[in-house]
Amino acid sequence: MHQINFLEIVAAAWDAYDNSRPIERIEDISAKVSTNHVYKISLPEEGVIIGKLSYFGRHEHFVEDHTIINSLSNNLPSPYENLLSRSLMKGNQLFVYRHIDSIIDAWVVFYRPIKIQNKLPRRLSEEDIILFGKEMATFHKACYTIRNTLPPSSKTLQSDIAHLLELVDSEFGTYEHRGKEAIIQMQCDLFLRNLEALQFHELPKVPVFVDWNIGNFSVNQEKQLFSRWDYDWFRISSRMLDFYFLSRVVSNVGDRTIFTYNIGPLMEERFILFLKNYHQVFPLTEVEIHLLKEVYRFFILNYVIKDGRYFFHEIYASKLQQQAYQNYFYSIEKEFDGARLWKAIQ
Repeated sequence: MHQINFLEIVAAAWDAYDNSRPIERIEDISAKVSTNHVYKISLPEEGVIIGKLSYFGRHEHFVEDHTIINSLSNNLPSPYENLLSRSLMKGNQLFVYRHIDSIIDAWVVFYRPIKIQNKLPRRLSEEDIILFGKEMATFHKACYTIRNTLPPSSKTLQSDIAHLLELVDSEFGTYEHRGKEAIIQMQCDLFLRNLEALQFHELPKVPVFVDWNIGNFSVNQEKQLFSRWDYDWFRISSRMLDFYFLSRVVSNVGDRTIFTYNIGPLMEERFILFLKNYHQVFPLTEVEIHLLKEVYRFFILNYVIKDGRYFFHEIYASKLQQQAYQNYFYSIEKEFDGARLWKAIQ
């Protein structure tokens, strides 16, 4: 099997960026859980630059997302002005290197290193949940404030669902999802109909990072957001897309190394406590609360069924997909109660 030398691609990207500054060393610091690779690039007398290499999705979306994130990192008001890492520019444009050969089409972007303080505890106390609810509301409010200053985004929930259906009809998709096509089609139809019924198009669209695993951000001594990394699932959409992972952060089980993606955390009393405190700072609407049901459905359809093989080890991706077909989809109608959540936060 032909081995891809990712280090050579990163070195070539840096050479294209600025060949007058030689690299001393490149180290792979990837989490090894997705198709994205992260590298620590040491420059003599200049410190460190972070390089990210990806070959998942489309080049245009990669450039678009990182352009928006760079604008967001510059436009976020205090206290979030240093929350996100800034990508390197060449001239007046974001620098993205593209490598294409007979094996791979890969893209590289460079970041300034980001400072990290404290991680939240693996299981939050009630006091932690109260603070975290208020803090996430404050952050979302800041994102809402500057939403009209960001470059446009072409990705939508509907386009991702259309892409999933195209994959299911493809030769590869037929092989991967054989026998499950009817379930996928039914869940996609339900999702699109329910979005229309909820008038999703009228909800404000803000920057969301979706994956709020506690390994993706740090907080200061006051438990306020200090830094955020891992932008793989970034998009411009309803703030509610963040809430499934936020429910997992505050769940009774807490952070886990072996986990499932069941709907249970959305109905826990601990998540209701989070919602109440969020609601005090940046009020939610009844439509947004009911949208949580579709946020969860989209997560399973898009990140487990469509893209699971890119974000998880192949064996684990298959396990999650089987759990989706056997349990996750059927639990949506059975377990989610938006009316209870809405009543609880009033």
